[in-house]
Amino acid sequence: MNTETTLLDSVEFAENGEPRCPCVLVLDVSGSMSGQPINALNQGIEQFKNELMQDSLAVKRVELAVVTFNNSVDVIQDFVTPDAFVPPTLIAGGSTNMGAGILKAFDVVDSRKAAYRTNGIAQYCPWLWLLTDGAPTDDTSVAEQRIRETEARKRCAFFAVGVGRADMQRLATISVRQPLKLNGLNFASMFTWLSASLQSVSASRPGEQVQLPAVGWARV
Repeated sequence: MNTETTLLDSVEFAENGEPRCPCVLVLDVSGSMSGQPINALNQGIEQFKNELMQDSLAVKRVELAVVTFNNSVDVIQDFVTPDAFVPPTLIAGGSTNMGAGILKAFDVVDSRKAAYRTNGIAQYCPWLWLLTDGAPTDDTSVAEQRIRETEARKRCAFFAVGVGRADMQRLATISVRQPLKLNGLNFASMFTWLSASLQSVSASRPGEQVQLPAVGWARV
């Protein structure tokens, strides 16, 4: 973390000392997501921001980041609160380096948690939200181990959502939680659920168990 980033964090946390609820969208932008899937995903992310903006407490407490993966892995949005979040226009192409994408998401979370500690900011358990329509084309063994270790220590909540022809059996070996299969391209309902869930979490006390809404947008 460079000095400029540390200074900006200090200013931000001085202005808003609320506990933070970090959520990383870990998004497959490989070639198979081209066309209607990527367009629907872009619309869903914009809706996600708009729904979070309706909750004044969530605007202060929820933080969003976006990591995309195909041939490469990119942090296209580091953690910001919803008011500063600019929905990206994702473009699909290439392969599916899912393992590397998951590990990068953990790196982003670890960096943000360090900033929270430095500035005395309480935090909720980070959410990592993986979305893919395929199977990994890289090695996921290290990512799988990382997920299991952090889930066991209650240091993260990792969710995997399959779209279209996603390899659900493969996702089940990656995620501790049962992966969910999105109904069609119903990203709108998925992001409505995710927004409502994060709003519920951010309205609780850090560490408190929260009852999440029923999942009507996917199947196991």
